[in-house]
Order: sequence, then C-alpha cells, then structure tokens
Amino acid sequence: MDTSGLPAAWHRSVRALGATAPEEEVVAAGRRLLAAYAEPHRAYHDTVHLAEVLARLDELAGEAASVEVARLAAWFHDAVYDLEPGAEERSALLAEDSLARLGMPAGTVAEVARLVRLTAAHDPAPDDQDGKALADADLAVLASPAERYAKYVAGVRAEYARNDDAAFADGRAQVLRALLSRPALFRTRTGAQWEQAARVNVERELRELTAGA
Repeated sequence: MDTSGLPAAWHRSVRALGATAPEEEVVAAGRRLLAAYAEPHRAYHDTVHLAEVLARLDELAGEAASVEVARLAAWFHDAVYDLEPGAEERSALLAEDSLARLGMPAGTVAEVARLVRLTAAHDPAPDDQDGKALADADLAVLASPAERYAKYVAGVRAEYARNDDAAFADGRAQVLRALLSRPALFRTRTGAQWEQAARVNVERELRELTAGA
C-alpha cells in the first residue's frame, strides 16, 4: 500500500472541514500524526493501516453521511496506540485538542471524536452511517487476500511481543471468537460483500491458533 499520498490526504480533509489555522500549523499537525503512526512499536497499526482504512473509506463514500468526517476520524482512530486500556479515548482527546487548535468548527470536532471513540467496540448504531463506514473500513483487513491477512496476523503478534505464545494465543482466540459470534462483521452494503472472506480468514486463524490446545 502506497503511503506517499497521506500528507496531501490530510491537508484535503482538514481544509474541506473548515480548518482556519495557518498552513504551517496544518502541515505540522499532519506530520505529528504520521510520526505517531510510524512509532517503532507498531507492526500493524501503522501508516500502511491508515492508508488502507482511508482507501476503504473511498469505497464506502457513497454510504457515509459525511465521508470527509469519517476520513478525519480515521486519521485519529489509532493516533494513540499502546497495549493499555483506553487508547481510543486518548486518541479521541487528541483529536479534540488538535482539531480545535486548527480552528475546526466545534460540531465537527465533536463528531470526529465520537467516531474515534466508536472504534473501541466497532458497534455503530443502525442509523449511524459514518460510524458504520469507519467501523467497516477499520475491520476490512479481515477480508484481505491470504498474504495480506498473514502479514496482519504477524503484525498483531509483533505488537504483543511482550506476551508469551500461550498468553497471546489465549487472548487472540478470545478476540476471534468474539468476532465470529457477531451476526455480521460489517454493517454497510458494500461491507456485506466482504463478510464471507473475512469469516473464512478468521475461522482459519482460530483453527491454527488453537490446534493441539
């Protein structure tokens, strides 16, 4: 996934949603976010993931109420990423502070932060068009071709390197079972087309993870 277009994408979204800050402040804010996604402990939640989520939002644009708001929420949804509880909340607070400093309208800031918080559970309300688009874009990696899915799994394992294999397998299996227990992984019409591939991938990973357990 090409990430070279991310700075321009940031600039377009911020200006489209009414940021009034000087150009140098907009550019600097984007650079700070990209630096966060490039932190060395990230093996999956990185700039490639950000670019993939934005690309999926392009596919889902026709189903969002305001795809530009969803795009901006994507920029912040993993801006804070660690293994401690509450990373999504800290990301939402960062969005509130950063976007307010850029002169973004208060209502837009609040909506972006709301969407960032939603990614903690990926459980948008049925009438939350932007929430459904963002959640589906974030989970779309589950429907990836086998090679990309394997890299995703390896990246997640690397981010949990502090956990031994048994502890990781137990925790990851709980996550996978919770995903499979959902009536649907995806909430948009477009996302529904990804459902079967995603379930095949998740079921295969779970079998491999628990083989011999």
